[in-house]
Amino acid sequence: MADIFETIIEYSYLGIFFLLIAVNAAPILMPPTWIILSSFFALDASLDPFLLAIVGATGATIGRFFLKYISGFFRRFVGKEQESNLDAIGNFLNKKKFGYTLTSFLFAATPLPSNMLFVAYGMMRAKSIGLYIGFWCGRLVSYYIMITISEAVLSPLLQLFEDRITGIIVADIIGIGAVIFFTCINWQVLLFQRKLRFVRPRLWRL
Repeated sequence: MADIFETIIEYSYLGIFFLLIAVNAAPILMPPTWIILSSFFALDASLDPFLLAIVGATGATIGRFFLKYISGFFRRFVGKEQESNLDAIGNFLNKKKFGYTLTSFLFAATPLPSNMLFVAYGMMRAKSIGLYIGFWCGRLVSYYIMITISEAVLSPLLQLFEDRITGIIVADIIGIGAVIFFTCINWQVLLFQRKLRFVRPRLWRL
């Protein structure tokens, strides 16, 4: 892994940019982008934290665009009731002036993995440009903070997940579970009746 990082860093910000597009276009089994950025900063302290955050936010946003497009094909695997349910939350956010923008910003402003958020967007067929603007701004803020404090948080986090693939798999399983839970909520009832109800996943009927 260190050899890969050293090879990419030879191309400076451009190499990091294309790496992050690829990483963020993948739905699972990828490390958090802030860890990648912090690792590059640890390897080359001459990198500017703010510029690195801009490169990271831009590469991540483009990668998530491709992930959302790919995730749209997952919609065919949900039942009609869940399709209607996804449309309900999508229509609700569309009616709010900054619905997608604020949702994406609030989520992206944390270091939480965002892959499953864009899988959900893809299944909802979200088309608002605001979701990308909010995501880019949120990631710019969170990446800059995480890069600047990386010396304090990076090593302890990697020690916590010494077997890094285990940590990635655990995070992906939690993310997949969150998407399933998200699609099972009856959003029409929750949004308009303020009651929590669930719909059965299509797989339960097999």
